[in-house]
Amino acid sequence: MEDTEIIELYWQRSQQAITETDDKYGRQLHALSQKILYNQEDSEECVNDTYHAAWNTIPPKRPEFFFAYLAKIARNFCFGKLDYQKAKKRDALVVELSTELENCISAPDDYTRKLESEEIGRIISEFLHTQTEQMRKVFVRRYWYMDSITDIAKAYNMSDSKVKSILFRMRGKLREHLEEEGIAL
Repeated sequence: MEDTEIIELYWQRSQQAITETDDKYGRQLHALSQKILYNQEDSEECVNDTYHAAWNTIPPKRPEFFFAYLAKIARNFCFGKLDYQKAKKRDALVVELSTELENCISAPDDYTRKLESEEIGRIISEFLHTQTEQMRKVFVRRYWYMDSITDIAKAYNMSDSKVKSILFRMRGKLREHLEEEGIAL
């Protein structure tokens, strides 16, 4: 079923919307949650919470990119659960990925910096649109979906070192772009 048809089911308040969402994106949402939480039960709970949140937000929202919308919700639930469970101690992979980007982006630590983080998100999106499709995909797979270097290399038929090189160069370009946009680092 197409995304627009699934979203229409939400607008009609049909319970089938959840079933169709799970059929189409359940496996991907579970995999994403599992990469963050490393716990099947917690991952399942976050995916179910994602479906519930989609039910409560569609309508009034009509997401243009349905999977990205669901993935954002799922990630937020997963990181919330991770914060709760580990009292703000991040999993080793999350720490690794954060460390890779910390020279580009300073992490917001309070509500007043939320607006700045939204602005950074907009600037990063602009930056990614200036990159080639392949570079964009590598960056998003690494920093949004938290895929390993090896998984990305296999997916795009590259060596691990090529993926690392792409990411290194993109982080440098991103840092320059953020500085040009006036984001203090």
